[in-house]
Amino acid sequence: MAVRSRRYTIEHAVDVLRQIADPALAQEWDNVGLIAGDVQARCRGIVLCIDMTAAVIDEAVAAKGDFIVAYHPPIFKPVKRLVAHSRETDALVLRALHHHMHIYAMHTALDAAEGGTNDVIAGLCGIKQAEPFEDVPAEPSQAKVVVFVPPDEVDRVAEAMFAAGAGRIGDYEKCSFRLRGTGTFFGAEGTDPTIGQRGRLERVDEIRLEAVVAVESLAKVLDAARRAHCYEEPAVDVYPLNASRMRPGIGRVGALPRKTTLAHLAERLKNAVGAPTVQIVGRKSLPVRRVAVCVGSAGRLPDQSPRMRDCDAIVTGEISHHDALYWHRRRTARGTGFGAIALGHWHSERPVLDSVRRRFRTALPGLPIKISREDRDPFTAV
Repeated sequence: MAVRSRRYTIEHAVDVLRQIADPALAQEWDNVGLIAGDVQARCRGIVLCIDMTAAVIDEAVAAKGDFIVAYHPPIFKPVKRLVAHSRETDALVLRALHHHMHIYAMHTALDAAEGGTNDVIAGLCGIKQAEPFEDVPAEPSQAKVVVFVPPDEVDRVAEAMFAAGAGRIGDYEKCSFRLRGTGTFFGAEGTDPTIGQRGRLERVDEIRLEAVVAVESLAKVLDAARRAHCYEEPAVDVYPLNASRMRPGIGRVGALPRKTTLAHLAERLKNAVGAPTVQIVGRKSLPVRRVAVCVGSAGRLPDQSPRMRDCDAIVTGEISHHDALYWHRRRTARGTGFGAIALGHWHSERPVLDSVRRRFRTALPGLPIKISREDRDPFTAV
């Protein structure tokens, strides 16, 4: 990995990761995004893995990489201390920080993202048109900021907001709307009005200045507007912009190119993901045409989706004993038997890393990036 790269920062890499899998796609209970690091620091190389183990950290150090992108979050629950030689992941985080590593986790954001973990496994099944278990309302990605400004000050405040990231619509910049009106205020004791006097009702000529802003830039824009404003207490409104957009949820459902059997599909996937063994629930000869995919540990969650009604089988990573019994008892909408395929938790998630690497190479040419060879399934077949 010790190849001269262009001068990219961690922020450049994080921006690419957000494009690959927006953290807003993650489940509410998850911990995704930049776990540790400095976005302004230089990024010298990236190592991709499913689990950030000690061996992966040592591999990154040897390769002179300084940004570990893990699928599973190394910090999942609140951490009260970072102690070396701990059996928990806090020791791994401390080890990574000791080597000045930056850490990012993708997890369920990548599960829901287009081209993510579930889409990759769906593709290996042969599914051409996959849809999520359900579409969910998208979080507002933009807001409208409204500031009330004296006419002589409006350009100065607007330019400060623009410089902080407001007013961008497509390829257009410095977009705003301005409406003249009358503002009123009554300054109580202790105030120091820029216009008028405290202790009496004032009416002032003002401009209603509006501009859209990306949610991630909202704090910077609000700070810039207040700093540039001449008022002691500027009136600022923020309106989330709900565009009634839907985004894909987790899981995928789709039809195979042709009908096959549960055993044949399991064997095909076993070879595709490189698993030493896979497990199935149901008859080997069970006919399968429509499949649900949920990498990792699906549990019984997929059965809550109406799009599962016509599925013949589910492909996941691991299945508990009682969930296996549940899937074994399940019947399709046609009253026929149902099947399940467990590829192994790690093996169901690992294939997506090659796709992530390709997208990084396209977005940040010249930046060294590798898939960890030390990242391994913790289970060994005997």
